[in-house]
Amino acid sequence: MKKVAVYTLGCKVNQYESEAMIEQFKAAGFEVVDYEKPADYYVINTCTVTSISDKKSRQFMRRAKKNNPEAVIAVVGCYSQVSPEEVEAIDEVNVILGTSEKKDILKYLEGATSTSKIVAVEQIMKVKTFDEMSIEDTMDKTRVFMKIQDGCNQYCSYCIIPYARGPIRSRMPENIIEEARRLVQKGFKEIVLTGIHLSSYGLDIHKSSLIEIIEELDHIPGLERIRLGSLEPKIITESFVSRLKALKHFTHHFHLSLQSGSDTVLKRMNRKYDTEAYYNAVELIKTHLENTSFTTDIIVGFPDETEEEFIETVAFVQKVGFSKVHIFKYSPREGTKAAVMPNQIHGEVKNERSQRLQAVCNVLEQNYLEQFVGSKLPVLFEEVVNGYYEGLTENYLRVGALSLKNIINTIEIVEILEVKENKLYGKILNHV
Repeated sequence: MKKVAVYTLGCKVNQYESEAMIEQFKAAGFEVVDYEKPADYYVINTCTVTSISDKKSRQFMRRAKKNNPEAVIAVVGCYSQVSPEEVEAIDEVNVILGTSEKKDILKYLEGATSTSKIVAVEQIMKVKTFDEMSIEDTMDKTRVFMKIQDGCNQYCSYCIIPYARGPIRSRMPENIIEEARRLVQKGFKEIVLTGIHLSSYGLDIHKSSLIEIIEELDHIPGLERIRLGSLEPKIITESFVSRLKALKHFTHHFHLSLQSGSDTVLKRMNRKYDTEAYYNAVELIKTHLENTSFTTDIIVGFPDETEEEFIETVAFVQKVGFSKVHIFKYSPREGTKAAVMPNQIHGEVKNERSQRLQAVCNVLEQNYLEQFVGSKLPVLFEEVVNGYYEGLTENYLRVGALSLKNIINTIEIVEILEVKENKLYGKILNHV
């Protein structure tokens, strides 16, 4: 039995596609092993969002060859899509595939050897249809990510992803529903819809929209929770939110992409909204959906970011009251407009601003969590950590509780007793 190891860098879409490739390998009779163990084939599913991502991808290519010098090393995904010549020049690599060739990984590995060079990278900007990949099973039996969209037409000034993923492509509604039904039959209770630019779902196929897909999923027997990946604030309308309110299984958590709380920085980033539009979207959601949590991403140290602009971001983050903020220090990505903008910010300044913003966000997170002490919340338990069963509430709060029986993949009502280390802890009610 041939052994294969898959390593994934980057986003949830990459994780989904890696799961789909792993299932192909299992169906073909491969044994899937840990990446650090000897294998006949190593597949690195790469990310290229920053130059640091490229560096990490190269490190894993070389590490694989050290694990087994006779192994076939396949590099797939965004890095090889954007820089195929760069990847091909790395001696350790035998197979180079772009983002659209992942679905055919078995075909390309069939004729590969540890001394061959196979390059198959399609011109992604010419790809107009969604590449069907699906999963039947994963290691996690509670929550599963499902890719329903690919590509991006936004062209933010700091982002290379449109050139790695191509134009927007939506998955056919019938294929989404069919896979969702299969996953629920396998025992999954929560599905997280994901995509490169999820908000654009349906714009290219004119057969459905994101809200219509969510409504269809809401009728699937056994599906307890529907969660959304990252959204753009422009999709938040009165109609969209009121239709969400009518659903039984939609989770009250939004990851609304922000990137900066300064309108002048947003303009330089070529984002398609301002802070007023963003705040209005948040307030609209709060009006319709109780106990909704908001998470987001912030880039600090974008080119020419002044201290005043940074302070605007801090103030806006406080105004919204996010439950959690993911902070990224701007990293120039070759091939983007932002990489050649004047007044690149010094690393020490980015570090200092990141720390200041993180301190503010820590307080916001603590305050948000503390308001739930004394509440009784349904929790979908996923794993055991340090003796506690841990899981997520509908509004994406991590909760720990003790149990004498296995409660993984069950939804239990938990009375929240305390906040500790950015988690809620409590006791399970009516627990036998």
